[in-house]
Amino acid sequence: MRYLVTGGAGFIGSNTVDELVRRGHEVAVFDDLSTGKAANLATAKANISLIEGSITNLDALRGACAGANCVIHLAAQTSVPRSMKDPIETNLINGNGTLNVLVAARDANVKRVVFASTCAVYGSTATLPIQESAPIAPISPYGVSKQTGEAYGRVFQEMYGIEFVALRYFNVFGPRQDPGSPYSGVLSVFNAALLEGKRPTVYGDGEQSRDFVYVGNVVEANLLAAEAKQAPGRIFNIGSGSRYSLNQTLAILEKITGRPGRAKYAAAREGDIRDSQADISLAREALGYRPSYTFEAGLARTWEWFSASQRGASSHA
Repeated sequence: MRYLVTGGAGFIGSNTVDELVRRGHEVAVFDDLSTGKAANLATAKANISLIEGSITNLDALRGACAGANCVIHLAAQTSVPRSMKDPIETNLINGNGTLNVLVAARDANVKRVVFASTCAVYGSTATLPIQESAPIAPISPYGVSKQTGEAYGRVFQEMYGIEFVALRYFNVFGPRQDPGSPYSGVLSVFNAALLEGKRPTVYGDGEQSRDFVYVGNVVEANLLAAEAKQAPGRIFNIGSGSRYSLNQTLAILEKITGRPGRAKYAAAREGDIRDSQADISLAREALGYRPSYTFEAGLARTWEWFSASQRGASSHA
């Protein structure tokens, strides 16, 4: 199989690329390296082709899609706070960019597109765990932009016969998640703060809960969605099926790291939902998705990676 991974130099993308290469697939990565890093592809670079380009450039995408059997579309503006500040940029990348990916895939006769969507499409739903049939009511431009991508994918399957699968990721964490960005995932920020001996900042009272899913589980879901016969035309939640509050999470990190995790509390952020938990029974049934990493195991592996990265940075200083 020949795969094109958009956003393949990013956090989820590079982990996905590593596994595709490990399984012997032919892989091309399409990334503008605005947030992704070529260094994330260090272990795979001898076995892949890296095409530098933006999904806002249809011509560049057309060239990248040539010969691909499946596109795993991960390139995106992924931050809720950033989408609140700049909704036009978010729509340009996530809405128009996804439309470009679908047009390029159609024109190159790509068989299947796997689309990284998000639990943010649900908004502040009252019923947990959240099923895929829950009302779609995003409360951020980011959520709207991903809802738009899902809608375009459904239409492209109906009109042009492209097999389209949408995966609604919940809160993904793990190695290579960049804590340096002000919009980064909360767990990478927590890990970085503990490494530096600082108090991690929690926005709100810390009792808000999330379905944190380790990146290794998400990679497995991506590959299952690319291959499963029952997947096309469907949308799946990809999470762990459990939830933890931020205060609980810091307590677990204290045990793993042996470092104090006393939070510094700040005002809640606009656009953030209160609680989130995935019902993953549909993905289990149709894709065979079974998260192989527990939350605690994922946190331990993430801490190991952050610690090793700091040691590596110190040795090169």
